[in-house]
Amino acid sequence: MPHTENRDTTGFRENVDLMVDRAIALLALEPGIAHAIKACNEVLQVRFPVKIRGQIEVFTGWRAVHSTHRLPAKGGIRFAPYASQNEVEALAALMTYKCALADIPFGGSKGALIINPSLYTTDELEKITRRFTLELARKGFLSPATNVPAPDIGTGEREMAWIADTYKHLYPEDINYIACVTGKPVYQGGINGRSEATGRGVQYAIEEFFLNPDHVKQSGLEGNLEGKRIVIQGFGNVGSHTARFLSCENGALITAIIKSDGALINDHGINIDDLQVYLTENPSIKGFPGATYTENGLDVLEKECDILIPAALENQITLKNAHNINAHVIVEAANGPLSYGADRLLNERGIFIIPDAYANVGGVTVSYFEWIRNLSHMRFGRMQENRVKNTLIADLLERVSGEKLPATMREALLKETTELDIVRSGLRETMRDTYQQIKHTMATCEDAGDMRTAAYITAIRKIAHSYQDIGVY
Repeated sequence: MPHTENRDTTGFRENVDLMVDRAIALLALEPGIAHAIKACNEVLQVRFPVKIRGQIEVFTGWRAVHSTHRLPAKGGIRFAPYASQNEVEALAALMTYKCALADIPFGGSKGALIINPSLYTTDELEKITRRFTLELARKGFLSPATNVPAPDIGTGEREMAWIADTYKHLYPEDINYIACVTGKPVYQGGINGRSEATGRGVQYAIEEFFLNPDHVKQSGLEGNLEGKRIVIQGFGNVGSHTARFLSCENGALITAIIKSDGALINDHGINIDDLQVYLTENPSIKGFPGATYTENGLDVLEKECDILIPAALENQITLKNAHNINAHVIVEAANGPLSYGADRLLNERGIFIIPDAYANVGGVTVSYFEWIRNLSHMRFGRMQENRVKNTLIADLLERVSGEKLPATMREALLKETTELDIVRSGLRETMRDTYQQIKHTMATCEDAGDMRTAAYITAIRKIAHSYQDIGVY
């Protein structure tokens, strides 16, 4: 469908459906099954009162379950003043497709509460979060077996710990209570590597892109990540981790950081560690000495770069600004940062897009690891015997060669495998395998064309097979 046919005034959920429709048309699915796959199964809306500073405030929230073809349904909870049911349903749908694409055995869910967290104290937020948890649990939208939230915009480890503790007191007989949420603090049942997971997944996705020369050539780039100019929109959990990994570990140049209060530009590369230190002491990026500040953050999305990474909110690139995007590659670290019309236009312009359904999957991948760890009641690495095995390998190498191994090599061989090592290895393998599945679909499915369409085809085909396996059709 040409981009001109899209009004670009559709909601987030409609944008997702339009992108899915392209894949469904190419798969030629029976209309009833296509409708079943797209439909949001359940949406809970709750309104509850909480006494804040002597006054009763009524809060509105949602939990949407898009699909239960796998259980539990999985997806974050965001606290934001702009939250809406349309947004929650779209995010739940995206989670279904992400999990299917990456072979994570979850259905898709999402939750949100209309609230500006900055307006409340920690004690007030705890009271509100615990009451929201009560509403979700009593109505069957919170359980280690059926619906498992995680952090999202406006929430983090702290809120997940409150939710888990509230659930524990509601259902003390559930020995798996700690698995009712993921993204918890490590000392409260969380897993090492979860807070960095989405950003780490974005890094691995870009590394996989550069390991596929045909895609690199298609984008007009060459070589590897070192020295590539990168613009990142958003400097929250995802954007900050992505920026630090790409600059410190891959040698990329972060030439611009865009936030809600403006943008920083430095064509020689922004020092991300310095910026993070600065933001712990200052409320705004304005005044950071290592870059030039501009108030017009959205305009910086159009800055010339090799890779543009939207890591903030949905619908940041639309038909209004898509003509002016000046990047070779766009990596969707956020959920739905491109409208349907912008996606079509940018593909027509030859810009290579690594879609959110793939690039953003790191968080739910490591959430799966955390959930499995909680259910097993065993810390990853607890029963590993790598040191004993590797000692034998080191000794054998020395006997065969007749020479002592260099100290650094022996030290590397004997290094204990930590939980973080296992998590990162599992995430890297997931990102690598998923990229190759998408690439295979691009090569074998006629008219699949771009990576997003191929990703949806791959995911939807798996979901359709799951219905077929249980005799739905």
